Amino acid sequence: MGRYVIRRLLQMIPVFIGSTFLIFLMVYALGDPVAALFGDRAPDPATAAQIRSDLHLNDPLWKQYVLYMGNIFRGDFGTAFNGQSVTSLMGSAFPVTIRLTVVAIIFEIIIGILLGVITGMRRGKPIDTGVLLMTLVVISVPTFVTGYVLQYLFGVKLGWVSPSVSPSAPFNELILPGLVLALVSLAYVTRLTRTSIAENTRADYLRTAVAKGLPRRKVIFRHLLRNSLIPVVTFIGTDIGGLMGGAIVTERIFNIHGVGFQLYQGILRNNSPTVVGFVTILVLVFLLANLLVDLLYAVLDPRIRYA
Repeated sequence: MGRYVIRRLLQMIPVFIGSTFLIFLMVYALGDPVAALFGDRAPDPATAAQIRSDLHLNDPLWKQYVLYMGNIFRGDFGTAFNGQSVTSLMGSAFPVTIRLTVVAIIFEIIIGILLGVITGMRRGKPIDTGVLLMTLVVISVPTFVTGYVLQYLFGVKLGWVSPSVSPSAPFNELILPGLVLALVSLAYVTRLTRTSIAENTRADYLRTAVAKGLPRRKVIFRHLLRNSLIPVVTFIGTDIGGLMGGAIVTERIFNIHGVGFQLYQGILRNNSPTVVGFVTILVLVFLLANLLVDLLYAVLDPRIRYA
């Protein structure tokens, strides 16, 4: 197991370099950070030239990338155009988005897997058809529509929750935004769990467990569910980074100052250091989540062993 982890960590290095270089290329090569810094005002040529020299924008792109990565390994992600360091922006944004993502993942795991098990065990029954239709509707409706509807219904009309989240973003205020963020993924988890459960109910190992006279609860949770969760764990693991990076719409609706909010502001203002810095961390989140998913396979299925 140890050698496998080391090998996977070494494999992450070229993936990380390639991903971050593409991001750096798209952000810096397709935009002009100096022009974005001055907004609608035309910068003084001498001032613009000095800024380009200070930021090494006159160097070849590969050299700019090498300098940027060198700064990252020293913990310096640069300075945003508002004068704040990108590191300080991350320090205030990532804890909020991590809490929001945790709430969303909890909804996915509890509600998604529970509905998937119920419908998978009752395939073809009215409850199965109803849940499938409900998940199809959830997948079809855009997140910004669902978010505004639930915000108006529970926050404005019924007054059960606050329509917007306070700057501290405690867990109790993130329940509704977390549900909005999780809805589409929750629907996919439900359908994926249902399909996996329905397929494994016809497996030989399950018929053997039933023939041995094992209690129904033990058959479902120890044998059926454990083997059916492998594709579900894969989806949830890869979805962690997607939820953190895709929270732009949800955070805008509920006025949450997290990663999505900072990315939106950075893209809107062509704030290159902010965008590249935040996306670099999200790339690391994706890579580590995938590694964690692979390690969980051995926990769920004893037949899987890593050399």
